[in-house]
Amino acid sequence: MRRTSTTDMAGRSVLVTGGTGGIGKATAVGLAKLGANVAITGRDPGRLEKAVREIRAAGNGKVDGFAADMASQTEVRRLVGEVLHQLPRLEVLVNNVGGYWNTRQVTADGLERTFALNYLAPFLLTNLLLGRLKECTPSRIVTVSSHVQATGRVDFDDLQGERDYSGARAYSQSKLATVLFTHELAQKLQGSRVTANALHPGVVSTAFGAEDPGAVQRLFLPVMRPFMKTPARGAATSIHVASAQELEQVTGCYFANSKPKKSSQQSYDNTVAKRLWQVSADLVGLESVP
Repeated sequence: MRRTSTTDMAGRSVLVTGGTGGIGKATAVGLAKLGANVAITGRDPGRLEKAVREIRAAGNGKVDGFAADMASQTEVRRLVGEVLHQLPRLEVLVNNVGGYWNTRQVTADGLERTFALNYLAPFLLTNLLLGRLKECTPSRIVTVSSHVQATGRVDFDDLQGERDYSGARAYSQSKLATVLFTHELAQKLQGSRVTANALHPGVVSTAFGAEDPGAVQRLFLPVMRPFMKTPARGAATSIHVASAQELEQVTGCYFANSKPKKSSQQSYDNTVAKRLWQVSADLVGLESVP
């Protein structure tokens, strides 16, 4: 049955990763207000419980919380098991979780944290949830990228920044990777009634990068903060791409300010996208592809 309103999400089930604060929480609140049944993930159980209460108070639907450190592949796989057990339906997946680290950090899987959290986590999570999304069509995969994808380069010779690490370079690479992934995924899902789109939320005032800030965060953010978007405004594009009726069949696109726009030229390189997919599948131990 087709929805009759661009703002009617009643009865639809949505999972938002990184939903305990910032853009993720604002996205969950916005979708809950539209009537969606919302589930969020969060690393800290206390923050997760608090966010679930606040989202529940803002909306009319059911709200669930799943504790998971998305930088860990074991945690992502456990999360998928819990989601499939507790959520009989899943129509929208919002890959929102992300982070920035000025100094190189390594996850339990031996991977550079920025690449692992910002890119490999949504890659693995999306692939493992594709079966449920295909069962609940029309469904959508919405991945939060960034305008810095335009300056990114996928360095296959040093994906993990072992030889030469830069926080900014690792971040832009991870965000370009999410757009390449989205374009490749959209092609793989043609005809399935599952869409895949990426977006830039804008420059938003959040605690982003606070764990290990670089010079930009330390020196310029305090000055820039009054001119940055609020989390609610930053979430507007995610909410639009997740819910707008006119986007039900739109796939493989990149959005900013709730409008489609061209992403960087390198994000349309099919050869790079296919190579990145295979490398990623190997890194997460994913044998089958959609």
